[in-house]
Amino acid sequence: MTEFWEAAFKEKESMWGLEPTLSALLARDTFARAGVKNVLIPGVGYGRNAKPFLEHGMSVTGIEISESAIALARSQHVLQFPIHQGSVTDMPFDDREYDGIFCFGLVYLLDALGREKFLRDCHRQLTPGGHMIFTVISKKASFYGQGPRLGEDWYERAPNLPMYFYDADSVKREFEPFGLVELSEINEPSGGGAPFLHVVCRKA
Repeated sequence: MTEFWEAAFKEKESMWGLEPTLSALLARDTFARAGVKNVLIPGVGYGRNAKPFLEHGMSVTGIEISESAIALARSQHVLQFPIHQGSVTDMPFDDREYDGIFCFGLVYLLDALGREKFLRDCHRQLTPGGHMIFTVISKKASFYGQGPRLGEDWYERAPNLPMYFYDADSVKREFEPFGLVELSEINEPSGGGAPFLHVVCRKA
């Protein structure tokens, strides 16, 4: 999977455009209402989803596996917030706690054990009362079921690109242990119109 994303970023700079996702804008609004001051973004890429939080005066720390994406964030987009280079499977990268955690995609690229560990690691770095928000791909996507089947709702969409598809039941099963408070459907313009699920958790 590392090879897939490294090649993708090298092949096409800013491959998903420069504008932040709708999910990031909604997360910014949720964080602003909650008084969030610092945000962790696992899978920050080249930084487009960091911009709404930075522009709202929140501090941002990123995690990104692709050296090419980090280089784009630094050179092309002139973003200088801290970015830990590595896989989210190796979290935590620091001992800080964050008021907000935002993750677009990514979690559905992990297997069941990886997803559970990732959510647990994020929850551990969340302050009491803090929010973590995830965007996951829905089983309503037109390409659901395409590619070799790796497990239940788990397909290899392209070489080295496994993808787990969610519905309301699987969201509740995986996210309720971490304080699930909101689930809604969202269509991302930059996601080819594929339906995503916007998942909001709050730490007690």
